[in-house]
Amino acid sequence: MGREREQAPSEVIAGAGPVVRPGERATVRLRETGPEEPPRYAPEWLELRESADAAARAHDLLDPLRIRLANLPGKAGGIVVHDLGCGTGSMGRWLAPRLDGSQHWILHDRDPYLLHFAAVASPRAAADGSRVTVETRRGDVARLTPDALIGASLVTASALLDVLTREEVDTLAEACTGAGCPALLTLSVAGRVELTPAHPMDAELTEAFNAHQRRGGLLGPDAVTAACEAFADRGATVKVHPSAWRLGPDEKALTEQWLRGWVGAAVEERPELAGRADAYLAERLAANAAGELRVVVHHSDLLALARPTGGTA
Repeated sequence: MGREREQAPSEVIAGAGPVVRPGERATVRLRETGPEEPPRYAPEWLELRESADAAARAHDLLDPLRIRLANLPGKAGGIVVHDLGCGTGSMGRWLAPRLDGSQHWILHDRDPYLLHFAAVASPRAAADGSRVTVETRRGDVARLTPDALIGASLVTASALLDVLTREEVDTLAEACTGAGCPALLTLSVAGRVELTPAHPMDAELTEAFNAHQRRGGLLGPDAVTAACEAFADRGATVKVHPSAWRLGPDEKALTEQWLRGWVGAAVEERPELAGRADAYLAERLAANAAGELRVVVHHSDLLALARPTGGTA
C-alpha cells in the first residue's frame, strides 16, 4: 500500500492515538458533526495491525456462525455480507476464506481510497472454492436501517463498536435484528492491557486511556457490554469471546505505534501525567526495541444471532 507522505519515527499514526494532522484519513463516518470531525484511522495503522488482528480473532465463534448461515432462508443462492467500516478490507480477507459457499460482500466505508483498496485486495474464493464477489458503498454506518439490510445474510465489523455511542449501538442492533441478520463484531477494546515487565504507571495510564476512549459519549471499553444488552433486548442470542493482541519481539513496529498512541491518549486526557509519561514511554520504547517487552491488549469478539425473519430456525 502506498503512503501519502513519509512518516518520521516519532509520529503517531492516526488511530493509534489522538494526534490528528491534515491528510490523515478516517475509515468510517460515524455521525454528522461538520467538516472538522477528526479522522480516526490511517491506512498505515490498518496495515500495521492486520496480522495481529487476524491472529487475535475468535475462531470459536466461527462454528455457530457457520451453522446459522447454513440454515438461513435462500442460502442456496449464496450469502450476502455487509462489512461496516471496512477500512482496507481486513475482515473480508480473514473471514471469506473461512466460510463455504458463494459470497457477495458489500463493503461500507466513508473513505473512497480505502474502499478502492478493500475491493482490489478482497479474496476471490471461499473455503470450498466458491466465488466471492464485492461491491462498495460509501456512507454512514450509524444510519443503518433494517431496509438497508434486506437480503443480508451477515453483518460484520472490526474495531467499530468502541467508537460508537450507545444510541448508535442500539441503531445497529435494531437494524440487524429487524432484518433477522446475524452480526460478527470483532476486536472491540476491553479496557485492559498487560505489559511485561510491569511498571508502576501501567494502571494509571490504563485508567486515563479508558477515560479518553469514553470522550464525547463514546462507549470505549463499555461497548461490548452495551452491545450485548442491545442485541439481547431485541431477542438475539449473544456469544462473546476474548480476542487479545499478544505482542512480542516479532511485532515491534505495531507495539511501538500502540505504545505511542496509548500513552498519548492518556496524557491528552490527563495532562498532569506528561512529565512522568514521557519518561515511561522512553523506557518502554527502549525495552521494545531491545525485544524485552511483551504486551497483551485485550479485546472482545461478539457474535449476535438474531432471530431469522424467514421462518428458518
